[in-house]
Amino acid sequence: MINETSIQTGPSELEPRKILMTADTVGGVWTYSLELARALALHGVEVILATMGAPLSEEQRAESQSVPNLQVLPSTYKLEWMEDPWPEVTMAGDWLLSLEDRFRPDIIHLNGYSHGDLPWSTPVVMVAHSCVLSWWRAVKKEEAPVSWQVYREKVSAGLHAADLVAAPSRAMLSELEAIYGRLPNPRVIHNGRLLARSTGAPKEAFILTAGRLWDEAKNVSLLAEIAPQLPWPVFFAGEDKHPDRRGRALHPHVNLLGRLSLSEMEALFCKASIYALPARYEPFGLSALEAALAGCALVLGDIPSLREIWGNSAVFVPPEDPRVWEHALKRLIGDRELVSELTINACRKAVEYSSEKMGSEYWEAYKSVLQDERHHHHQLVCES
Repeated sequence: MINETSIQTGPSELEPRKILMTADTVGGVWTYSLELARALALHGVEVILATMGAPLSEEQRAESQSVPNLQVLPSTYKLEWMEDPWPEVTMAGDWLLSLEDRFRPDIIHLNGYSHGDLPWSTPVVMVAHSCVLSWWRAVKKEEAPVSWQVYREKVSAGLHAADLVAAPSRAMLSELEAIYGRLPNPRVIHNGRLLARSTGAPKEAFILTAGRLWDEAKNVSLLAEIAPQLPWPVFFAGEDKHPDRRGRALHPHVNLLGRLSLSEMEALFCKASIYALPARYEPFGLSALEAALAGCALVLGDIPSLREIWGNSAVFVPPEDPRVWEHALKRLIGDRELVSELTINACRKAVEYSSEKMGSEYWEAYKSVLQDERHHHHQLVCES
């Protein structure tokens, strides 16, 4: 029989040094993943980032090369929320298992759900950035149709197979548990961003919104509707074509900028005076954080997650009421002192969500999972 002292390990062995992380390239998870990898590098962690959803753009490839201790392995496998994804989700799972075997990571960090119940030999941390079923509740005001039943089953299986499930807000975590039941080791870890580098340029008289413009949750059509009545122009930055559908979202009366690189977005945030996000569903709102760090006043959809993140540091407006949005934006446009006050409040709040804090909290989460794994292994050895 093996005694306890024969399996003891030192503290350094419980510190993760290599993470195999998944990410999609068609949304905010890409930005989040690079930011987290940069923060984890401060702890001496190497990140192997396996991407799916769409090919890396040249801008994304360049962005990733600026992050220390990061290796990006791209693929184009469909994501679980895309049309008829399951054959490719299965192939992606085989690919990920081969990467685990090749790189021998200390932690698997999944930014999606369906691969949670693969036969991993490594502890799994899963992060819930969004979910179709919670999206449907918030945007459509009803339960997702039966056509999403396979998705429900796959997501549920993945969530409950993970060793730890994190979400970027309490609101998101609560919604997940309401849909899928109690989760393993649930934890809230807020997203974080570096403070934007000031361009030195003065703020300009325009309103900005950003994100996946085709996503009904962003509700940018409301801004397009009221734009002709606003004294300032409205600019939309982001992809306006759904990855699974033909055609583009039509938004007359606004200035469409298309998808921009991180550096281009940073410069744009630094110029904008007001950032408007009339979201119906937003588990965290990374774009609002970026805008606040760059000195924008925030006008946001009045939903639980954004209230939780921003408290009294933003103006909140019901996402279904264009007239109230028009009134709120006109009030800000006509009151420079109010805009200045909101800008200061938003920036003060935003610095609480630092990249370093996010990295440290994930570092602690990884270590807790490794500790639990060692304890479990110890129990099995003793029982044998």
